[in-house]
Amino acid sequence: MQVIAIISTKGGVGKTTVAANLGGFIADAGMRVLLIDLDMQPTLSSYYELTHRAAGGIYELLAFNEQALPQLVSHTTIKGLDVVLSNDEHQQLGTLLLHAADGRLRLRNLLQLFRQHYDLVVIDTQGARSIMLEMAMLAADLAVSPITPETLAARELQRGTLQLVDAIAPYRRLGIQPPPLRLLLNRVPTISSNAKLVQQTLRLIFRESDEVQILHTEIPAIEAFPRAATSSQPVHTIEHRRPTGRQAPAALETMRALARELCPQWQEQLACVSGRLNRRRSHVER
Repeated sequence: MQVIAIISTKGGVGKTTVAANLGGFIADAGMRVLLIDLDMQPTLSSYYELTHRAAGGIYELLAFNEQALPQLVSHTTIKGLDVVLSNDEHQQLGTLLLHAADGRLRLRNLLQLFRQHYDLVVIDTQGARSIMLEMAMLAADLAVSPITPETLAARELQRGTLQLVDAIAPYRRLGIQPPPLRLLLNRVPTISSNAKLVQQTLRLIFRESDEVQILHTEIPAIEAFPRAATSSQPVHTIEHRRPTGRQAPAALETMRALARELCPQWQEQLACVSGRLNRRRSHVER
């Protein structure tokens, strides 16, 4: 089971969009995918329609150590795609974990519950520095941080996300290797000299780094992504062909390229996703 955490200390960079569409694409390739919503503003929890809503969610998992998957896991209308909903309505989990001896490692330990049932776990996080964000990082095999090609976003990356990486580095002394960080350029405009400059600068800064690298895939600022969110569908099913006259690739090809970079072990399955069929099926059909 591979675990990918979508992280950033800055809000509004597109974490939920990346998590939802990455999960939807890889589920369409035939993998069993679980989305975990750690954001206190549970956008991911409502991104896809549900065929079954579990009685519990992330609160029961982290606060009560709930072991029964039917009590934790909700099923979406996308075949093979499930979600653990964010349901910490009173925002108590942060305080609880902060005072727990295993607070930052709790999710890492509890993910063993899902290992036999899923091929991929994608964790969506809150856009602020918190114990929940550190917990997600320590539970992950790989961390992906979306960043928009803007000067302020680049500064926040240096001030927030990279400092977070440094803060969890001491866990190596416990034999826990923090995940490598991959930066994902998101909402990249087709024409913008400032955006191009920021892109070039970021790639130059991290060119020689092993632990922090910029992904080759870039997500363009195209209308298909908000349209997919509105219709509660993965973006690759909304746009599987590039519109005439547009330079940016089709959303299908963008998501395929991203999935291949992050999950190269499933190259063959990812190549077969066409995006032409809406694969939304009920839980009964599973």
